[in-house]
Amino acid sequence: MLAASSCVVPCRAEEPFTPNFSDPQARLEKPDLGARQSLRFIADDDFPPFHSAAPGGGLAGFDVDLARAVCETLKLSCTIQARRYDTLRETLEKGEADVILGSIRVDAKSRETLDFSQPYARAPARFARLRQSPLVEATPETLRGKFVGVIAKSAHEAYLADFFKAATRKPYPSLEALTAALKAGEIDVAFADGTALSFWLQSGDGQCCAFSGGPYLESRYFGEGIAFALKKDDPALRQALDYALAQLFARGVAADLYLKYFPVSVY
Repeated sequence: MLAASSCVVPCRAEEPFTPNFSDPQARLEKPDLGARQSLRFIADDDFPPFHSAAPGGGLAGFDVDLARAVCETLKLSCTIQARRYDTLRETLEKGEADVILGSIRVDAKSRETLDFSQPYARAPARFARLRQSPLVEATPETLRGKFVGVIAKSAHEAYLADFFKAATRKPYPSLEALTAALKAGEIDVAFADGTALSFWLQSGDGQCCAFSGGPYLESRYFGEGIAFALKKDDPALRQALDYALAQLFARGVAADLYLKYFPVSVY
């Protein structure tokens, strides 16, 4: 279990924190992309704040801005188009796109058919509490006998069942129902996807609440991170994406984008 006592990044998340998922010791060479002059990205429009429908049409979000910065770094033209989530892989396999923005879960199963860039974000699980709650830390001991809300049949519920056995789980059908229960005082804390909770906390509706403790990043439950997905037969493109991401982390571009979309740090 990876929790507040073993975070890969600082665990206090009330102030903005900019993670860096690039290896500072790595010295990646820019690969030769041959005659390639453009990159075609696709994504669904329902994964805020990473990518979602823009008011004027098209897509907007952290992933979208990051993809454009990748293209600028590689000096390639860039197209980013919306597709239904259930058609993303088929579109890639048909050669109608080069890269899927990061909505595909990175794990052993997805790696059987897809290749991935280095992660540029993680999807940690987080606890949230009412601001006046004394539960500033969330551990198996501090939550012993407490009511913990969670989305039913999710990886987060499975994690609680395995590692927070002394807490009383209260399942809810959706994030909206879960956060409403937290605001109403029906539960002591909520446990859910940190990105979704961060998005809620920075909204007007979430001003009541704050994170409790640090991020939980166990890959068996919450995946290996958020990354660009591409076909397995294009290693040069994967190397180019990794090179561009490393450059964006080193130059602080990725950090600036993170602060733009995550003023309440996920970590």
